Amino acid sequence: MDNERMKKVPVREQDPKLRAHNFEEVCLGYNKEEAVKEASRCLHCKKPMCVSKCPVSIDIPEFIEHIKNEEFEEAAKVIAKSSALPAVCGRVCPQESQCEGKCVLGIKGEAVSIGKLERFVADFSRENNVDLSEKQPSNGKKVAVIGSGPSGLTCAGDLAKLGYDVTIFEALHEAGGVLVYGIPEFRLPKETVVKHEVENVKKLGVKIETNVIIGRTVTIDELVNEEGFDAVFIGSGAGLPKFMGIPGENLNGVFSANEFLTRNNLMKAFKEDYDTPIKAGKKVAVVGGGNVAMDAARTALRLGAEVHIVYRRSESELPARAEEVHHAKEEGIIFDLLTNPVEIIGDENGWVKGMKCVKMELGEPDASGRRRPVEIAGSEFVMEVDTVIMSLGTSPNPLISSTTKGLEINKRKCIVAQEETGLTSREGVYAGGDAVTGAATVILAMGAGKKAANAIHQYLSE
Repeated sequence: MDNERMKKVPVREQDPKLRAHNFEEVCLGYNKEEAVKEASRCLHCKKPMCVSKCPVSIDIPEFIEHIKNEEFEEAAKVIAKSSALPAVCGRVCPQESQCEGKCVLGIKGEAVSIGKLERFVADFSRENNVDLSEKQPSNGKKVAVIGSGPSGLTCAGDLAKLGYDVTIFEALHEAGGVLVYGIPEFRLPKETVVKHEVENVKKLGVKIETNVIIGRTVTIDELVNEEGFDAVFIGSGAGLPKFMGIPGENLNGVFSANEFLTRNNLMKAFKEDYDTPIKAGKKVAVVGGGNVAMDAARTALRLGAEVHIVYRRSESELPARAEEVHHAKEEGIIFDLLTNPVEIIGDENGWVKGMKCVKMELGEPDASGRRRPVEIAGSEFVMEVDTVIMSLGTSPNPLISSTTKGLEINKRKCIVAQEETGLTSREGVYAGGDAVTGAATVILAMGAGKKAANAIHQYLSE
């Protein structure tokens, strides 16, 4: 196998020194020539393992073949059969552990950049107004979808293609769920990318009602019994933040990553002319090591702060994508590893002025398979910070489960649903994504929405 085929076509990015001070997209993607060259690396395996690891089962070899032949519109149509959010997935999906992780070329060289090729096709489709709204005639049946995040949009889009009358109910004032409130502009542009993909779902006939809080504005029982919906899909996500339970977490200057990112991403707090300012502080500690922690840290950096990631394990245990860690380091974020906060210290006015921490060392593996961090005696020290952002994961808001008769939840407050179908303990009510699994990835939520759409179709076709 020739050496050229073993190496990816490099993807262009904004210079780290420049991008650390703006909210423009970091990754610039492939141009036409780069995409065709990268697509030409694909071996078109007889048994493509990449497809088996794609949660929405995109025919990856087929769309890549179309790119190689410069048939970009055809490539877009292939992806559209399986995915409603290709421009989103091409940017934020962890391909390295899914489709690209199974690419044969990755054994001795570098896997095909499937995600960057998907992004190229989606961007081409948007820029050239490719029509992807093909669907079956109406079958007269109504489905309610709760939440307009990745699982809800996917479920709604798939059902609309099959002829269902679908209405999405969204609690916030803008559709997109975590795509608009959770992921920063420099990773996922809202106006060009997210809004366009939401519009594509609406072109299939899906109606989206915003500012509707299920459990307050209307209940699931009312949707079924009074508004005539034949089935319901719950894709309400997991937006309830977790905290450590240490002293000082109620001080001014302590945020959950969810609040910090929502105020910046959805409410545009980073823009001087918006009425939703946020105090980032001069020195920020972000507690946690996942993708959300990287997003919060990189956002705070762009607001002018010196930013520290404080994580109790070592770098090899960081749960964030390697690409996100690499970008954070390039931009100048400081990693304080094997470090754990034990108290947040406030000044006389109730504002954060420091964080007491202890140093850790790794012991035996815990239930997750990662080595358990153990406190080193006598290692206490104080880190001077004026803002602390807690990024320790999220859980589902219990509002829906507490207002819906017969809906079973588990000890983590997640809705109990069958893995293959999304069926809950209530007949005709399905659920998927973070509302079922707890916080996970966009593409896994999409996969759950897709499975539920298939199950709802079978249920309503009986």
